[in-house]
Amino acid sequence: MPQISGSSEKPRRWIKRYRTEVSASSASVLSTITAFPLDSVKTRLQTYPYNGFLDCVRKTYREEGMRGFFRGVTAPLASVTLVRTVSFSIYQRSKYIYSDWMGKNLGFCPLEHVNKNGAYPNLGTMACFGAAGATAGSGITFIACPFELTKLSAQVSVLMATQKNADPKRQEIAMSYHNKGTINTLRNIVKHRGMSGMYTGLNLHLLRDTLGTGIYFATYESSKQLLTTFSGKDAHKNPIAVLAAGALCGIVSWALIYPIDSVKSIYQRNALMHSKGETVPIPKIHFFRKDMYRGLGVSMGRSAAVNAVFFSAFEFFKKRINALEDVDD
Repeated sequence: MPQISGSSEKPRRWIKRYRTEVSASSASVLSTITAFPLDSVKTRLQTYPYNGFLDCVRKTYREEGMRGFFRGVTAPLASVTLVRTVSFSIYQRSKYIYSDWMGKNLGFCPLEHVNKNGAYPNLGTMACFGAAGATAGSGITFIACPFELTKLSAQVSVLMATQKNADPKRQEIAMSYHNKGTINTLRNIVKHRGMSGMYTGLNLHLLRDTLGTGIYFATYESSKQLLTTFSGKDAHKNPIAVLAAGALCGIVSWALIYPIDSVKSIYQRNALMHSKGETVPIPKIHFFRKDMYRGLGVSMGRSAAVNAVFFSAFEFFKKRINALEDVDD
C-alpha cells in the first residue's frame, strides 16, 4: 500500500475526530435544499389565508415563479447547517452525561440498554434522549432565531408588501423587506427594531425548540431501536430503520408542537411591520383549534422528507468517514 503523506493524513484525522459534525453539516445542506419549497409553502399557509396547499402553490408560482418557493433559502442553508451541527454535537455529549448520571444514581444506564441485542425502548431511554434533545434545542435557539426570522421575512415579503388595507406606515416598513436578500433583510430588521429585533419571538422560539427537539430525538432513537430490534440488525447497518425513524421523528415532533410554531410565525410576521418600541401583542397558543394547524399537512410531509433524507445521509457520511480508518492504518 502506498504511503500517505502527512498533509493528507492531517485532514483525515480531523474529519474522523469530528465525524458527527462533518456528517451533520453535509447531510443538512442536502436535506435543506431538497425540502425548502415545502417549508416556504408551510410558512405562507401559517401567515396568510390561502384555500389550502394547492391554492398556495398555484398563486405563488403564478405571481413569483419558481423563485417564490426558494425565497430566503440562503439563510437556512447557513443556519440549518450550523444549527444541526451544533445541535448534534450538544445532543451527543448530553446523552452520555445524562446516561452516566442515571447509571450512577438510578442504577439504569440507557445507552448500555440500547446497545443490547433485542432490547426495547423504555421510559428511562426515552427520558435520557428527550432530556438530551431538549438541552440541544434550548442551546441552538440563540443561534437559530435571527436566521429563522430572516427566512420568514423573505418567504412572506411579497405578501407583506402587497397586503391590502394596511396602515401606510406599516406598509412602508413591509416594503423595506421586499426582495432585499438575506443580509439586507437583517440590516432592515436592525434598522426598524434595533439589535434586539433579531431575536423577535425568542421566547416562543425557545419553547418550540426545547419541546420539539426533545420529542424529536426521543422519537428517533426509540423508533430506530424498535425497528432494528424487529429486524435483528445493527442500527447503523439498517438503512430502512434509519429512513423510517427519521421520517417518523419529524412527523411526531411537528404534530405535537405545531400551534407553538404557528403563533411564533404570526407574531414574527406582525412584529416585522412595527418599529422599535411599539407593542406587538403575542397571540395566544390554542391547541386543537383549526386555524392553529394551517399548513400542518405540508409541514409534516416536509419534515418527514427532510429528516428521512437527513438521517439517511448522516449515517451514510458517518459510515464512510469511519471507513477512512482502514486507510490510515
